[in-house]
Amino acid sequence: MKKLFLLDAYALIFRAYFAFARNPRVTSKGLDTSAIYGFLLALVDVIEKEKPSHLAVVFDIGGSQVREQLFPDYKANRDETPEGIKVAVPYIQKLLGALRIPALGVPGYEADDVIGTLAHKAESAGFEVFMMTPDKDFGQLVTDRVKMYKPSRGGEPAEVWGPAEVCEKWGIERVEQVIDILGLMGDAVDNIPGIAGVGEKTAAKLLAEYGTLENVLAHGDQITGKLGERVREHAEVARLSRVLATILTDAPIELDEADLLREPADEEALRALLDELEIRSLARKLLPGTASAAPSAPSATESKPAEARSAAKATAGDAGQMDLFGGGGDLAEVADDAPRAAGSSAATQPHAYTLIDSFEAAKALARSLDGLSELAFDTETTGLDALEAEMVGFSLSWEAHTAYYVSLPADRAEAQVWLELFRARWEDPSLTWIGHNLKYDYQILANYGIRLAGTLRDTMLAHYLIEPDQRHGMDALAQNYLGYTPISIEALIGPKGKSQKSMRDVPAAEVAEYAAEDADVTWRLHETFKPKLTEAGLEGVLHDLEAPLVPVLADMERAGMAVDLEGLARYSVELGEDSARLEAEVRELAGMDFNLGSPKQLGEVLFDRLKLDPKAKKTKTGQYATGEEVLENFRSAHPIVDKLLEWRQVGKLKSTYVDALPGLVNPRTGRIHTTFNQAVAATGRLSSTNPNLQNIPVRTERGQRVRDLFVAGGADRVLLSADYSQIELRVIASMSGDKGMIDAFLSGEDIHAATASKVFGVPLGDVTREQRSQAKTVNFGIIYGVSAFGLSQQSSLSRTEAKEVIEQYFATYPGIKKYIDDQVAAARAKGYVETLLGRRRYLRDIDSRNQAVRGHSERNAINAPIQGTAADIVKLAMIRIHDRLPREGFASPMILQVHDELVFDAYASEVEALREVVKAEMEAAFALKVPLVAETGVGRTWLQAH
Repeated sequence: MKKLFLLDAYALIFRAYFAFARNPRVTSKGLDTSAIYGFLLALVDVIEKEKPSHLAVVFDIGGSQVREQLFPDYKANRDETPEGIKVAVPYIQKLLGALRIPALGVPGYEADDVIGTLAHKAESAGFEVFMMTPDKDFGQLVTDRVKMYKPSRGGEPAEVWGPAEVCEKWGIERVEQVIDILGLMGDAVDNIPGIAGVGEKTAAKLLAEYGTLENVLAHGDQITGKLGERVREHAEVARLSRVLATILTDAPIELDEADLLREPADEEALRALLDELEIRSLARKLLPGTASAAPSAPSATESKPAEARSAAKATAGDAGQMDLFGGGGDLAEVADDAPRAAGSSAATQPHAYTLIDSFEAAKALARSLDGLSELAFDTETTGLDALEAEMVGFSLSWEAHTAYYVSLPADRAEAQVWLELFRARWEDPSLTWIGHNLKYDYQILANYGIRLAGTLRDTMLAHYLIEPDQRHGMDALAQNYLGYTPISIEALIGPKGKSQKSMRDVPAAEVAEYAAEDADVTWRLHETFKPKLTEAGLEGVLHDLEAPLVPVLADMERAGMAVDLEGLARYSVELGEDSARLEAEVRELAGMDFNLGSPKQLGEVLFDRLKLDPKAKKTKTGQYATGEEVLENFRSAHPIVDKLLEWRQVGKLKSTYVDALPGLVNPRTGRIHTTFNQAVAATGRLSSTNPNLQNIPVRTERGQRVRDLFVAGGADRVLLSADYSQIELRVIASMSGDKGMIDAFLSGEDIHAATASKVFGVPLGDVTREQRSQAKTVNFGIIYGVSAFGLSQQSSLSRTEAKEVIEQYFATYPGIKKYIDDQVAAARAKGYVETLLGRRRYLRDIDSRNQAVRGHSERNAINAPIQGTAADIVKLAMIRIHDRLPREGFASPMILQVHDELVFDAYASEVEALREVVKAEMEAAFALKVPLVAETGVGRTWLQAH
């Protein structure tokens, strides 16, 4: 079971420091170790009691740029960080390095946002996630598999908060209302204003009556007395406060499971640090075999702290944070690319933006485009749904600080007439079109029957290649690279919510200034990025790979994927029946009727009535912990546990997928249209959202049936699935040049069996299933820098056996070992690694003095070129197939990409010819030293085809 703990570093450090306020710990040399000792106590406690399989400690780095831009006074009332904490933080980071626990952080994002992002991604990856923090604002992130873990205090045990506990603590009905409460009441610690005079109880009361913050504000005239006056007067402040209080789940950080895996400590480094800090009781816990020793000074207390007062949150930008990665140097290098304060805006910078609001003027503008070879282009629309939005207007620029905005008539037919004036330009294959997130504009034009041709240059994708780990929004790029602050969209249409206007409701003259600026800024960013792409040797990746992929993904999104709505409805009923049956069986095993969804009642049944654990302790609220991680320990104790866990799994599958998917079907097309994200994963992989079709569960029989409900788009169609076979292993064989692995692939051997044969020294025909499985784990684990400890956790091998297997593996494939060493050395020398096609992954922490951070970068140095090359090859294949199919008259569209798999909604009459074309193009997409192999399948459903 994958169990991830994410520790909120500064919240725990402050809490630990103030716990010793009345009786500080001081070493014989006068060093205040209160915060260090208290933090270590909490860390050791959670490791011993909860036994996480994965663990990370998350720090703030430089505060929240987004929130500070929205509200300059955010966290403005923080007290100066105590000197004892400033001194403690570098030691804590050194201890984490010695314990081989990753210390994570993202410049410009708070720890809350990083934890929120990792928790969100880890939940999707099958983890049970615990956010360890005393800050109950984290309740907004809680789900059935993401919980808060409030550390013990004052002798009371730790508390685990799931959705039920969060709702009880806040006095609300739904977890989502936590943000609404914070919007109403504000947060004095973070200087979030809220509505004056509204506290937690009043906010909960308002939400109990009206449901949401927006609904409270909408009914402000019905709220009597002073409270009603304040609600009406401070409505916008409440909306702003809600935004400020919302924890982000899209910070630019990847979930690296291998990096978060618990590993044994560096005992020598840890012993030296604990000796220096005179922390001997914990030395005996952290270093088993360390002899007991008496304290060397009376001032070094070993008593467990009783908290004197609650800890404040960490102050952004304090001195301790500057040493997160082992000294100011590493952090300074990372933070150098964070968006800087802008020096100009439309209000201060001279510009010439022209509104075109007559047909004759539009005709004249169209004629003036003759002779131009490059144009920046942007659309303004009625909404964000690219399939349904209508165009309000569009802007053009081909010279810095100069742009034109064409305001289209509201009548669609009349707007079409205006657009026809420019059709020849948009469909001219000799032109270069520059945009920011061009896939959206491409889709909008397609809604009007216009296909954007020519060469596409996307500034979002350009920056994604230049700085893959940074943010790529146009506003942030304008500030960072141009020193310019663009006009805020909220300035035109208001903040998000029911009262937000459509762009069509804004006067054309106001839209013109905003829209023309977008085209102008895009043009200037394009000019700025061109030399940077050239300098980094990335023009080919942009021009030959990422830019040509834009129309491919746009067409896939437009095609969509059909689902069996009747089948989903039937399966929902079936799952409901399964849930009811399991619920009845649980109650029968319990010997009584009770609410399975109530942690309180469930705990009483399991531990008071059935006595599963006579030593089970209750939390402060009088409840037993009944989370999945707790119940897993009692599977063998009573059959009720298996039934209960199965009941929960059925409920999650039903609510998350089976009941949710019908609501995502477009009523006009009858299909689900996911959005493919091209500039998210730093490795170059694609992702998808709304819905995430790449994360449909397939590990269980019930989960596989969900994939079986994605179907061909008609009675005359089938789904064709084409999947690369072991592409990452073929890439590493080619990149490393290892003769043994290359020969195995060239001979067509089963690579895992061939590896097992060589590593375990048995004939190929005598390889057992277990040996092949272990070899497979090593083959793929090597790509992610697996350690002996990690391999032992993923297989039946002991740590000693795992170490021997890895050593034998490298002896068998010495080229792989050389590749690993060379990649790490290259990353140290250049600061980055590259795919075979030239995509870069910058590793600025490769020389960090923090061992955990350095190790993370070293693993990325090994993995990024492999995973990135595989992703590049898949993209090349998609482009080749997309270009070839219409040339040869195929009508069957490509509709889905999931890592190494492509799916087509194929006409039955074309499927065999299509299969040959797809297989040929995938296998010829790129020349490795070993052959690429694509395997295909056909079926009426996705499951049948895969």
